[in-house]
Amino acid sequence: MSNIEVTITVNGTKHRLTVGPKERLLDTLRERLHLTGTKEGCGVGECGACTVILDGEAVHSCMVLTAQADGSEVLTVEGLEVDGRLHPLQEAFIKHHAVQCGFCTPGMLMSAKALLDKNPNPTREEIKTAIEGNLCRCTGYEQIIEAIESIIEGR
Repeated sequence: MSNIEVTITVNGTKHRLTVGPKERLLDTLRERLHLTGTKEGCGVGECGACTVILDGEAVHSCMVLTAQADGSEVLTVEGLEVDGRLHPLQEAFIKHHAVQCGFCTPGMLMSAKALLDKNPNPTREEIKTAIEGNLCRCTGYEQIIEAIESIIEGR
């Protein structure tokens, strides 16, 4: 199997890369682009720690081959911060104590952002559905849901 030339835009920056046919987007982000906010938890798409936004959709980057992302736009947790300022979701997670160990936080933030980008006024049930692919062992989810709801109420 030969290497593949891909072009992906990550957090607004275009990258031209030569990748192996089995290289995962997670590995490209962490190892090649040094964007280590995206975490590897389970490696099989069950925990959500590696969630990024790919062409507007929240996806588990451990389940996407980099070659599949050719021509796509990717947003990682590092891309939420703009000009040294945290994204309102990041601020809400801090304010509502939705961050404890922090391992699930990047994936939770990206799932929440993907939801709010599509639906600026989701119900509590829609929030729960949006984050159900992200496991958290520390917060019990209530603080995370409250943080996301506070963004809706703050608009």
